[in-house]
Amino acid sequence: MSQEAVQQLELPGGCPVWLLQRPGAGILSAKLWMRGGSSADPSGQRGAAQLLAGVLSRGCGELSGDALADLVEGCGAGLRCEAAEDGTLLSLKCASSDAEALLPLLLLMVRRPWLVEDQINLERQLNLQTLQRQKEDPFQLAHDQLRRLLYGEGPYGHDALGVEADLQAIDRSQLDALAGAYGQAGAVLVLTGELPPQAQDLLLAGLDGEAWPCVAPQRLAGPRGLKQAQLACSEDDTEQLVLMLGASTTALGAPHALALRLLHCHLGVGMSSRLFVALREEHGLAYDVGVHYPARLGDAPFVFHLSTSSDRAAQATRELLAEWQRLLDQAITADDLQLALAKFRGQEALGRQTSSQLADRHALVLGHGLPFNFADRCLEEAAELTTDHLLQAARELLTAPSLSLCGPRAAITQAEAVWQSHSLGG
Repeated sequence: MSQEAVQQLELPGGCPVWLLQRPGAGILSAKLWMRGGSSADPSGQRGAAQLLAGVLSRGCGELSGDALADLVEGCGAGLRCEAAEDGTLLSLKCASSDAEALLPLLLLMVRRPWLVEDQINLERQLNLQTLQRQKEDPFQLAHDQLRRLLYGEGPYGHDALGVEADLQAIDRSQLDALAGAYGQAGAVLVLTGELPPQAQDLLLAGLDGEAWPCVAPQRLAGPRGLKQAQLACSEDDTEQLVLMLGASTTALGAPHALALRLLHCHLGVGMSSRLFVALREEHGLAYDVGVHYPARLGDAPFVFHLSTSSDRAAQATRELLAEWQRLLDQAITADDLQLALAKFRGQEALGRQTSSQLADRHALVLGHGLPFNFADRCLEEAAELTTDHLLQAARELLTAPSLSLCGPRAAITQAEAVWQSHSLGG
């Protein structure tokens, strides 16, 4: 994107705003990213960030929840609020011609949310129901187990939806306190698309001149993970075994993070990926196989996940561990590195097609305290990485993975025996 299409300004109170002009489509996308997601849930209030995010769209300013929904839906727009591990994101997508009516909602929801008891209780029940459904999903059970192995009781140790006992006890006064702290740990707003004139005035229109005390997100150390190999098992009466093998690694923008991103492309992106070819095509072991490596402020998880038939549990575990060990023992080939680079560039290009995608990407990067051109710099730096760089990253960050198993008892017993006999688990 040309520099002429990008502007930066600051709202009264300190919130940075980035304007990315993309004329032609008549669409406006706005992303307000506020640091302090589920990893910042206060003690005894795990799930508070997501509960508050869900309630933000249930009324603000002079608009009830129904009136707010009618306004947004009447314009054919989309308005979404959700909390992740590191931040809370408010997303608005609308026709540029509706910006005057809808753009003021973003700050209005943050500064003047309704937070009425019946809507809080309704959102709470929806989140509790989702947590209950997750207990019936073997994949989710294995994922939750692995999270606890990697992060224990730390900030990343629970689902963004929270923990049932904590979620049931959160009250309105606690949500009021969290809402009042929005922006104090950092916030950034990105507007992309066909931008209205005087966008700043529209953003402030609902606040009657009130400033939002806020700071730009700083580059700070995030939550740390545990660095030890562990095993957790959960019995489930199914015909398949879910295996998740992973380690807590490092933050977005940290040394070795880009090398891990290329390893992720090599191992888990597309039908030519190493895990897909080795475990599914060559051995026929996988119903589903892949790699999970999200962007985090702190130690991000790097995870192999595999679903296989229970009668092949031992072989599947052995092959999955062998693929992880392979990362530590030998560098990938030069051809594999070039393919990983091509996938990385392709993913970057696909992630920049729409105004919403661009706003999402820049809000995430800026919210992590990284420079606006971080993604472009990564493309340049990735081309300079060698196979030895990737091997060094693996040996520094992936030496002590943990294993989570969910499935029938017999399959777990077989998989556990393989783990205990392997150098990674023994």
